[in-house]
Amino acid sequence: QMGFVESGGASVQAGGSLRLSCVASGYIADNYCLGWFREAPGKKREGVASIAADSTRIYADSVKGRFTVSQANARHTLYLQMDNLKPEDTAMYYCALVWGCGTTTVERWVFNYWGQGTQVTVSS
Repeated sequence: QMGFVESGGASVQAGGSLRLSCVASGYIADNYCLGWFREAPGKKREGVASIAADSTRIYADSVKGRFTVSQANARHTLYLQMDNLKPEDTAMYYCALVWGCGTTTVERWVFNYWGQGTQVTVSS
């Protein structure tokens, strides 16, 4: 069974940057996508970014051009570089196994095995 541990969240001002990290445990098959989603109070869960084994990346429109997802250590470390942060990026961020990346829209992704999350707060 897979497991994820996220870190790197903080409070920053709008326009600032953060890099989130995630350590994954367990077997990661070549056909798995890994990625990030976020949850904010009163809002629906939102897929943020995914990355496949061949490093194909997909982003939600809301973060495209500002966030960058990457992986290392045989895919057992996942990063989310977040630049030009906006108050609407405030949320708990989770990394997870992503089903549906590359075959369906971001809104239809299904997430499994996420960790405890890391809080990102952006003030204006």
